[in-house]
Amino acid sequence: MVVADSYTGWSADEAVTRLFAAHYQGLVRLATLLLRDSAVAEEIVQDAYVQLHARWRKLNDTDKALAYLRTAVVNRSRSALRHRAVVERFVARSTAAPDAPSAEAGAIERLRQNAVVATLATLPPRQREALVLRYYADLSEAEIAETMGCSRGAVKSHTARGLATLRAQTEHWS
Repeated sequence: MVVADSYTGWSADEAVTRLFAAHYQGLVRLATLLLRDSAVAEEIVQDAYVQLHARWRKLNDTDKALAYLRTAVVNRSRSALRHRAVVERFVARSTAAPDAPSAEAGAIERLRQNAVVATLATLPPRQREALVLRYYADLSEAEIAETMGCSRGAVKSHTARGLATLRAQTEHWS
């Protein structure tokens, strides 16, 4: 392992090459311990070396290059952890399906709906109209009476008879 006491007067290429050879594995281990992800840790350390190379001439004290690299790795690891936390919160929020039924339950429910619609089609027109206006259009008895051109009592009668027929024909599904 090559260890230099001073990098003063070295070119960026030579200094970064020697620092890489001497400290890359240790910096990757540091980042891996912080991130618990070796692939991201390697990227972060590589980015830190690239950043050091780009700023080599601007360093006030080139002898502190290793300290600069460690600081860059720790700061980038913190940023990666913050980013990961934000992504995990977003994914958890966007994919959380509150009590989503299984595919089987959905298929069974769809079959029941189809059977109800088929049974609804067999009802007399006035009963069918009353039920559709009440439960599909969500109209009040007064609104249904106005729409059908009959009294509220007739709406109640048509609705009750239609529901009784539906219950009788769909009882065996439960």
